[in-house]
Amino acid sequence: MTTHTHLPAATTADAELKARHAAMWALGDYPAVARVVIPALGPVLVDACRVTAGLDVLDVAAGTGNAAIPAARTGANVVACDLSPALLDAGRRLADEAGIRVDWQQGDAEALPLADSSFDVVMSSVGVMFAPHHQAAADELVRVARPGATIGLASWTPQGFIGQMFAVMKPYAAPPPPGAQPPPLWGDEAHVRELLGESVENLTAEKRSLPVHFDRPEDFRDFFKRTYGPTIVTYRGIADDAEKVAALDAALSGLARDHQDANGQMGWEYLLVTACRTAA
Repeated sequence: MTTHTHLPAATTADAELKARHAAMWALGDYPAVARVVIPALGPVLVDACRVTAGLDVLDVAAGTGNAAIPAARTGANVVACDLSPALLDAGRRLADEAGIRVDWQQGDAEALPLADSSFDVVMSSVGVMFAPHHQAAADELVRVARPGATIGLASWTPQGFIGQMFAVMKPYAAPPPPGAQPPPLWGDEAHVRELLGESVENLTAEKRSLPVHFDRPEDFRDFFKRTYGPTIVTYRGIADDAEKVAALDAALSGLARDHQDANGQMGWEYLLVTACRTAA
């Protein structure tokens, strides 16, 4: 079903960037993030894409299978593609434990190792948004989708909690490489419409809120310092500066405190997009 295509060789700089990205997502414990924080997000996307038995489904930047595994539970034929071998290994273990069949393949969201027009559904749950070159990734989503296929995306918004978290970390993080775009832009409807352009029709976009609970603001901060690759990398970059570490600690705790209610509940805003691939 998923024959490989010839892909142009990446530049040395791009290959190094992707290697760093893969290593970043292997840090900490992203499977815990998927299990504790965002387990409901994948099933929402699968439902929005109307995945059913027998459909050929691709989960791009699948991580540990937040959307791929729920899609496979419907009886669909699912390929989960991700840049990080470590996340694929974790997802494979989860699927095996659940007795669910998913085809796990390593691949770059900007150069998918999959044939044109291969899938009835192409989706990504807070995954493809982290590919650095947005247009290249969007073009790949379209390329592997069959005419009439559904393209579905769940992406953190710039204004929502995770978008603000990245804004809080930005002064402490290394500058992005030239040409890389901020991940939360995928949570801006106008940006996604521009990326997909005339290759899709009937695009719908809806802002939704994912309920997330931490008992204390510091619990959120410490959990993300321990488990979440981008946060871990940011802290490593300032590890020799105690004042910066303390300032970032306070900023992340303050962000959570501003978003929590009295019971520790937060709502993390995301943009849910579905669209139909136009005829070739």
